[in-house]
Amino acid sequence: MRADQPHRFRRSGEHEWETVRRFGARLDMAGMRPDTLNSLFAEIEVLKGVGPQLAKPLHRLGLDRVIDILFHLPAGWIDRKRVDRLDPVDVGRAITVVLTPRDYRQGGARGPFRVHAEDGDGGQVSLIYFRNPGWARQQLPLGTARIVSGKLDRYGQELQIVHPDHVLPLEEAAAIPEREPVYPLSEGLSNKRLADFVAQALDRRPEFDEWIEPSLKASRGWPDWADALATAHRDPAATAARDRLAYDELFANQLALSLVRASSRRRKGVPLHGDGRLRDQLKLPYSPTGAQNRAVAEIEGDLQQEMPMLRLLQGDVGSGKTLVALMAMLIAVEAGAQAALLAPTEILARQHHQTLSRQLAGLPVNVAVLTGREKGKVRESCLMGLADGSIHILVGTHAIFQQAVTYKRLGLAVVDEQHRFGVAQRMMLAAKAERPPHLLVMTATPIPRTLTLTHYGEMDVSRLDEMPPGRQPIETRVVSDERLAEVVDGLGRHIAAGKQAYWVCPLVEESETSDLAAAEDRAETLRRRFGDKVGVVHGRMKGPEKDAVMAAFQRGDLAVLVATTVIEVGVDVPNASLMVVEHADRFGLAQLHQLRGRVGRGEQHSICLLLRGGALSETARARLALMRETNDGFRIAEEDLRLRGAGEILGTRQSGEAAFRLAGPEQTAALAQPAMDDARLLVDRDGGLEGPRGQAARILLYLMERDAAVGLLRAG
Repeated sequence: MRADQPHRFRRSGEHEWETVRRFGARLDMAGMRPDTLNSLFAEIEVLKGVGPQLAKPLHRLGLDRVIDILFHLPAGWIDRKRVDRLDPVDVGRAITVVLTPRDYRQGGARGPFRVHAEDGDGGQVSLIYFRNPGWARQQLPLGTARIVSGKLDRYGQELQIVHPDHVLPLEEAAAIPEREPVYPLSEGLSNKRLADFVAQALDRRPEFDEWIEPSLKASRGWPDWADALATAHRDPAATAARDRLAYDELFANQLALSLVRASSRRRKGVPLHGDGRLRDQLKLPYSPTGAQNRAVAEIEGDLQQEMPMLRLLQGDVGSGKTLVALMAMLIAVEAGAQAALLAPTEILARQHHQTLSRQLAGLPVNVAVLTGREKGKVRESCLMGLADGSIHILVGTHAIFQQAVTYKRLGLAVVDEQHRFGVAQRMMLAAKAERPPHLLVMTATPIPRTLTLTHYGEMDVSRLDEMPPGRQPIETRVVSDERLAEVVDGLGRHIAAGKQAYWVCPLVEESETSDLAAAEDRAETLRRRFGDKVGVVHGRMKGPEKDAVMAAFQRGDLAVLVATTVIEVGVDVPNASLMVVEHADRFGLAQLHQLRGRVGRGEQHSICLLLRGGALSETARARLALMRETNDGFRIAEEDLRLRGAGEILGTRQSGEAAFRLAGPEQTAALAQPAMDDARLLVDRDGGLEGPRGQAARILLYLMERDAAVGLLRAG
């Protein structure tokens, strides 16, 4: 990748290991960080030149400590060509040349300041400055030769260099590098200044003992850690250095997951032997698929063991994960234990509660719901039922593992939409039992194998790769937003036929910096056409208000539900057979697939219309073409990883950073398996963290901030 201009990026939300780090630190379970790392974990203000003004753009980039600077690798580079004279053939590239300023010109009160200069052969160029002409005069005194470096451009017949990157006396020419790294920046921070902070941070890096298995390091030709960091910053094309750093991050992740699993194996749980009496009474709308039967059998086998189950249930949209989870929870209830189902949103929690209550009607199973909205006597009654065991299955949001919630005998915890919860939250839920409960985590987002390894390496995996009978394929069409009026007309015909539809918008309200349609504005537009048949729901609405709209849509009182991505998971309305996604080119593949999965749940033919803008990038074009071509979530997930990287594969945001700072998607795909093998080798053969290599690996866990999760689990 080349980069002639520093690019900007926005820091997104913290990933789950950051949650773990803060949670572990708060509980003081992770132990003390070794003193040798203090220089790296010092606040960014210890670097020379970082004052209150420069600290702001650094913090916006997530660069709060010295180690953040070290791991903020270049995104590209500038190759500077040293030339003796100006040549139009070099237009478009960065050159370094000796120039002598001959004249100053100011283009009006607000025009640019121009320094007319010439090379040794009399070749002419204008050095353009749009601000601070006084500084330009100081740097480029008339008649004094300077070494100048910057991108050569042409304006009409005139050669120009706009805001040269370097202007130095001739004796300092060696200070201009032939290859210069370009970093992701934030407003108020220059590439040169950030490079200076990187140099200071590199000076503070200690030498560490090696944590990589020696034969692996030798076979890959990887440098030592400290050398790899310096090389990665100096030469972004140095693949061996970058791969070594990526491997370190993946290895630390895999080692933490391996230690989590080892800790789980050491802690004895309660075997749960179901007798089938409740499952036999279930009246199912269809016979379970082979994949569902296999998953239930795997879960039942795990539940019968003393070692707590730790299993991931993967399934595409509509593959029947909820039924598998229900069977697992009934096994727990049959064995005299309680089960808890943790959902990421209040909408999904209440829908799960309704679904389970309907499926379990007539059975001696008491199902309750607990979210942040339950107050007063309703909440007290629920808490008492959990404590005395009269509530067998609890469904809820994070409220179900708050301090006041106690269970008589929690035997199984089910976590829905696993990517929305971190390790810390899982452990807080597990801490609600005297002995570790069995844990089943589910995701409706198909996950590529490499990401399964990197994010769920401590778990056994069950995969639902069959669809229940009667599930209708969804027809997907890509439509230009210029045909919006036709789409609205089609929506009218859809409503007139007694059917329902979703209309998804990316934002809640308009902003000065965005032209995206807002849910409120779109709903108002559609109401002018269809009246009170149009409802709107978004994340900023209060719970009761949101529930009322959702209930009206589920009852059929509303024909159109205008929504943000709050409906991405869990909403199930069989009569809704049309999905319109506005600005679909701005969504990730995984999120589009999740949204499309809200329709096709009944017997009617369902259609998903993806409205696109006029100017499509190649990536957006490829995404939309794939959505039109296939309904296979696993294929879509693999392509999503290839096109957009790991940051969005789980569908938790439309854009943002990956959970890894050093390992990109291609490196993750290539190095995840070796990292897992090496981590297991360290744990199983080399004495874990207590052996010589383990002591070095312990340092790595601190470096990559995976130590808190391990300390948290060991303490539990």
